[in-house]
Amino acid sequence: MFSPEIEFQPADVIKKYQEKKMQEMLQYMNAKSPYYKKVFADNHIDISKIRTLEDLSYIPCTTKQDLQLHNQDFLCVPKEQIADYVCTSGTLSAPTTFALTVKDLERLAYNEQIAFECAGGHPGEIYQLMTTIDKGFMAGLAYFMGVIKMGSSVIRVGNGIPELQWDTINRLNPTGIICVPSFITRLIQYAEEHGIDYRNSSVKKAICIGENLRNQDFTLNQLGKKITEKWPIELFSTYASTEMGHSFTECKYGHGGHHHPDLLICEILDDNGNVLPVGETGELTITSLGVEGMPLLRFRTGDITSFHTEPCPCGRNTMRVSPLVGRKNHMIKLKGTTLYPATLFELLDNVPYVVNYLVEVYTNDLGTDSVKVFIGSKRTDKANMVKELKDMFRAKIRVTPDIEFEDIDHIAAIQMPPAKRKPNKFIDKRS
Repeated sequence: MFSPEIEFQPADVIKKYQEKKMQEMLQYMNAKSPYYKKVFADNHIDISKIRTLEDLSYIPCTTKQDLQLHNQDFLCVPKEQIADYVCTSGTLSAPTTFALTVKDLERLAYNEQIAFECAGGHPGEIYQLMTTIDKGFMAGLAYFMGVIKMGSSVIRVGNGIPELQWDTINRLNPTGIICVPSFITRLIQYAEEHGIDYRNSSVKKAICIGENLRNQDFTLNQLGKKITEKWPIELFSTYASTEMGHSFTECKYGHGGHHHPDLLICEILDDNGNVLPVGETGELTITSLGVEGMPLLRFRTGDITSFHTEPCPCGRNTMRVSPLVGRKNHMIKLKGTTLYPATLFELLDNVPYVVNYLVEVYTNDLGTDSVKVFIGSKRTDKANMVKELKDMFRAKIRVTPDIEFEDIDHIAAIQMPPAKRKPNKFIDKRS
């Protein structure tokens, strides 16, 4: 069923392999999926004629709205075959439920096994899991299963609580941690405030999710530098989503997240649904391979990225995805300038006196986007800080958001409320 060796094959071999798997998946969807059977019939699509990856462009895309409106129609198995229910985080819209069979759970574990191995993982390691494994969160479950399948051990501490994290590190000596990278800065801060010799701890690397660590040229961004300048551990970025059931994880060379071609077909599309050439930036669109419960065909993820196909020194010949530029629905048009929240995050992460922040976008009286940044800081000279921040924004992105100051703890509570699985620095209040 799985073919990890395919990642090291020549590009033309990988393509032929994917085309064979694609034809099997189309036949499965046509036989088992009420939703896609209707799509094929309504659009007069003869799946026997979809033989190459390029032929996929003849099939309409699937959107997040389709998943929400017709959720049960995507299910390809009887409900008694469902082993686990997971749900999306609801970052771009309301959460969507996904059903996984035992076979899908095995696929998920395999995906994370080879992802960890790509990041230098090997049997005998100990990973401290600093993300939730409950609340229907696929990623936490996937990490847990993948680490075990690789032959390593997991310590399931969950998210937050730096005191508990350090107590566990000092007792059980994990070699790696799995977490959101901005949480590492909180671990460092707590360690410094409480006299913990974190630089000489057992932790040597971090598998990071949910936030970029690199610029588009693969150099460390400000968050990545902020971490490694204090704590010189290895950082590995990983990008995944519930809908994909797949993670793009960096190897030790950090030149983008490696694609697993036995699990997923990937395209980059423009706003009109046209396939873009390699290297151009657009919306990642995926087709599931080997999914039994709820496979997806040409699903538009809403994530903006690009592909890299030049050889990687690690020996894999797979395509790699760049750090995310942003989410399509999060794009902001501020005073004629187009930007994504990640651009603002990158700037704010580089300001020493900014402890935490929130970026809020809303529709103003003119019907256009306005942005307000809430800053948490221990400095009290607010007028000077406003001038400094506005000068920084003007120099870097030519426009300036409104700036307000809030209590540090209040911002922290909004970033990570009890019901959330991942921190959120962006609030979209646009009508």
